[in-house]
Amino acid sequence: MFTRSSFAALLAAAPAILAAPAPQLTQDPSASFGLDSQVSYQPQSTAGPDYPVVVLENGYTSATYHGPYTGTPTTTGAVNGPTTLAASIPILPPNPTATYYNAEGVPQQAFPAPYTPKGGLGTNGTQPRYMVESDFDFESIALGLYQEWIELDLFHDGLARFTTEEFEAAGLTAEYLSLIEFMADQESGHATLLTNMLGQAAPKECVYDYPYSTVREWLDFMQRVTRFGESGVWGFINHLDSREVAQLLAQSIATEARQQMIFRQMSGLTPMDVWFENGWPQSWGWSMLSQYISYCPENQTRLAWQNFPTLHILNNANINRYSPNDTAQDGSETVGSRIADPSVSNITSGSCENLNVTGYGCGPSVAHNKSEPLSFPGKQVLFEWDAPGLAVGPNNSYVTSTSAGAPAFVAWSQQLNLTYTPLTVTGNNSGYTFQPEGFVYGNDGIINGTMAVLLTDTDLFVTPFNVSMINPHVVAIGLYQAG
Repeated sequence: MFTRSSFAALLAAAPAILAAPAPQLTQDPSASFGLDSQVSYQPQSTAGPDYPVVVLENGYTSATYHGPYTGTPTTTGAVNGPTTLAASIPILPPNPTATYYNAEGVPQQAFPAPYTPKGGLGTNGTQPRYMVESDFDFESIALGLYQEWIELDLFHDGLARFTTEEFEAAGLTAEYLSLIEFMADQESGHATLLTNMLGQAAPKECVYDYPYSTVREWLDFMQRVTRFGESGVWGFINHLDSREVAQLLAQSIATEARQQMIFRQMSGLTPMDVWFENGWPQSWGWSMLSQYISYCPENQTRLAWQNFPTLHILNNANINRYSPNDTAQDGSETVGSRIADPSVSNITSGSCENLNVTGYGCGPSVAHNKSEPLSFPGKQVLFEWDAPGLAVGPNNSYVTSTSAGAPAFVAWSQQLNLTYTPLTVTGNNSGYTFQPEGFVYGNDGIINGTMAVLLTDTDLFVTPFNVSMINPHVVAIGLYQAG
């Protein structure tokens, strides 16, 4: 078991880690909602306009600006290395060292120590080094830090933006808000951890541009953001060169998974709707996250990951309807045009908010058993997608791109599977497919939850450990509400 002092001693072995500033936490004596003490986060200064942090009437703090970038980018495109060796990673046979097989069920080799079977990585007694060990590690953890920063700001922003009356109308009492504030505090710890493992080049907090205008839209957006935050880490964590970094990252992402579940509960969705959580490559998560970053500080560390064009799902289920598939077919029930934008909550009829009917209500609850699913096998799903070349991300300094050919398939990334259905093209950058039917094991439906969908030019066979092989074939990426 690590104590604070023993863990700090390990980090001290690499002084560069400690050069990065930790988040600044202050006690806010004006806190309300019945909290014993209020920890509020003071965002760091950012590039662009000077947006101060203010304390709102309800006692929570937030930056005064959450809007789009209005300047001119001084640099564009993802950061690149000295050279690029190939257009894609080749498909190879299994690693020649992957030969171990145990048919007898008992150890085959001598134990290096009592009760210690031979094998494992980082088990030979060497002192752990909690720093990134490769460019892949650095770019992955830097992406994770961008994610932690937006969640820290996002959780606080909603608490500051909405009134006590608005929260109560959405079914959120002071106890719910206290939990959200605690989750924001968790993000300050996660940001500190990842900053320390990166060192002085770690990305700083930015200014963000959010799509929501109601409490329920805020909750819906948070359950989507924490989905790509969680799945984005599961996709790369076992590929990290540093096992020590992966260990600490796993301990933070376990908390992220709980946050995603809680925001689903507060949104009136089933908290656990899959048997296996899905892992996504870094470029998928960055494509979603980057669209909500407005300004970043001068000399901000840039990322190497790709920004894919957006896949717009025109008839995504609306979680605010008691019949969630009775949506408009033109995308108008999504609040905006970005990948993770939430469902419109201010609907004139068919709302499940404050509906006290078993199977149809969608207020905050430990669990709801929906009488009508969010989606279903055979549902016709309508798409439009952007052409590449759009300016996105911090300071509009990244550019969407694709190396794929004409779209021919829809890839559904869910649980242990990447499942393809044929795409029917109906016009210029528009088309449709049908939600597939299938099972992982037993009666576990293959499509469920908040999940990634992609347009691809081929139906390449990939598995959870090598799903990034599909990236050169991705035309556009979106986020689908299934259930």
